[in-house]
Amino acid sequence: MSMTITPPSESLSADERAAIIEAVRDFAESELAPHALEWDENKHFPRDTLHRAGELGLGGIYVREDVGGSGLSRSDAVAIFEQIAVGDPSIAAYISIHNMVAWMIDTYGSDVQRQEWLPLLTSMQGFGSYCLTEPGAGSDAAAITTTAIRDGDEVVLTGVKQFISGAGEASVYIVMARTGEPGARGITAFLVPADTAGLSFGANEKKMGWNAQPTRQVILDEVRVPAANMLGSEGQGFKIAMSALDGGRINIAACSLGGAQWALDQAVRYVQERFTFGEALAAKQSVVFTLADMATELRAARALVRDAAAALDGNGTGVKSPDASMQCAMAKRYATDAGFRIANEALQLHGGYGYLHDYGIEKVVRDLRVHQILEGTNEIMRVIIGRELLGA
Repeated sequence: MSMTITPPSESLSADERAAIIEAVRDFAESELAPHALEWDENKHFPRDTLHRAGELGLGGIYVREDVGGSGLSRSDAVAIFEQIAVGDPSIAAYISIHNMVAWMIDTYGSDVQRQEWLPLLTSMQGFGSYCLTEPGAGSDAAAITTTAIRDGDEVVLTGVKQFISGAGEASVYIVMARTGEPGARGITAFLVPADTAGLSFGANEKKMGWNAQPTRQVILDEVRVPAANMLGSEGQGFKIAMSALDGGRINIAACSLGGAQWALDQAVRYVQERFTFGEALAAKQSVVFTLADMATELRAARALVRDAAAALDGNGTGVKSPDASMQCAMAKRYATDAGFRIANEALQLHGGYGYLHDYGIEKVVRDLRVHQILEGTNEIMRVIIGRELLGA
């Protein structure tokens, strides 16, 4: 690693931003890419590598400086996540989720909560997990049934969370639970430390991709936490969850960009080296057109992601733009669909070799496929966009 990301006193200059991106690129090339296939095959969660990512400043990219954050913008963040994903989309996606947790604590936590948890998370000496989805409540997040019942100075949490990245490895879990009426207004967020009695985890899920990060159920069996562990105010949990997802969506979109860029680069190289029927694949017009479409889709997706990040940053005002959530949904929908298509086309251009593990293409295809599902399925993104357009 050539440098550590240091917090800016004001907006980054072009040279400062370029230096940060170069440092992240070096990290991805040296610390992630050489091990990505092995981690995928062995389902290895690279804790030590993530600790080094924390040393670089990647544990709290847009967390405030007083607790060890890098204090960067969302526009900076999407550029960073894209570069990490060039090295390994699975690890980039987990770092994105970890950053989402850190941002939630930084934004909605009390001074005590921020000082207790964020130095640990920003350094990535400890990890964070986000617990919203349940076995019976995925896209319909407002229908969660995990309960939080007040008992004196404590809250008792009972329920099961599903598809939780980092489960069993995290130091702290942000758990959305029902404290009141049915629907969104009855949900509250709580910080649950990993060593809390009654907290346990299911088996590591056997997944199509994302094998380098664990995904388990989080099981809360009368888990008692201090009432002071409430994040934000009572009934604010759904709002907190949704505000976090705006950033999570463009982060995962950026991870798709990075994986797709790597796949496109591999395809461009391969078609110039592979000869068939007496000429290079690159000499065939159908191949040239395919590459052109891949590159065009990738650039269009990147523009949408950058625009959405700028909207979250307030387009220079520091105040989130009114249509930021819609822009994040658009960027997530388009970039994750495009990313998967580009990776899949790269596999096709490699022919049978693309299907082999050693070439790495099939891993990226598997990793990017889930981006179309998580942080809100792409069907839900269409619902968000359509409702905004119709004023519903």
